[in-house]
Amino acid sequence: MSKEETQTNIRDKVTQYETFLNEKLRKDLSKILEQRDEVYKQTAEYLQLKTVIETIKQTDYTKEELKTKIDLGCNFYVQAKVPDTSMIFVNIGFGFYVELTHDEALKFITKKTDNLDEKAKILTKDATSVKAHIKLVLEGLRELQQIAREPEKKPYRDVLS
Repeated sequence: MSKEETQTNIRDKVTQYETFLNEKLRKDLSKILEQRDEVYKQTAEYLQLKTVIETIKQTDYTKEELKTKIDLGCNFYVQAKVPDTSMIFVNIGFGFYVELTHDEALKFITKKTDNLDEKAKILTKDATSVKAHIKLVLEGLRELQQIAREPEKKPYRDVLS
């Protein structure tokens, strides 16, 4: 093979690697991180609900009417009165709500948050794997293009006494 054919072949490979990097790996990483953020959001909502339930239990609101504010969305609140706080509706997933006692709701929330934590760990592991693939492809591109490796930057500065 001539030198020009070799350079053309290298350029084609570089283009293929860059396309794979930008169209596959980076999009996959973005989707995984979005899914993980959604799991974190759900976990935060369940933990907030747990705090509310524990507060209701501690203050023993079951004997009187509870006045509260409800977020309708976009920080628009409306006042609400709850005549009976002994039961609570909990979103169990897929658009289904179940009426539970406080203790049942707390047990459900504990199991649900544990499940969500496992999902988050799996998604974090997947994101780490995709990041490693991205790094590998970038290293391959660097070698193909014969670009010298940058020295690693130290996270701190050496101080001489």
